[in-house]
Amino acid sequence: MNAAELNSKTPDQLRADLVALKKEAFNLRFQKATNQLENTARIRAVRRDVARVQTVLNQKAAEAAAN
Repeated sequence: MNAAELNSKTPDQLRADLVALKKEAFNLRFQKATNQLENTARIRAVRRDVARVQTVLNQKAAEAAAN
């Protein structure tokens, strides 16, 4: 998931992506706690994707407030 891809989405789509990413992060943390997690790098990738989505959402909110 890259920033250009996220910029083309609507705020509602971004919020839906954010919910899905947070659910995935929860599931990954649960797998890690029970020693079932195979790809530990996925946790970092999901955290960064969450941050990207939140950043784009904040940018869109700031643009809307400025207009």
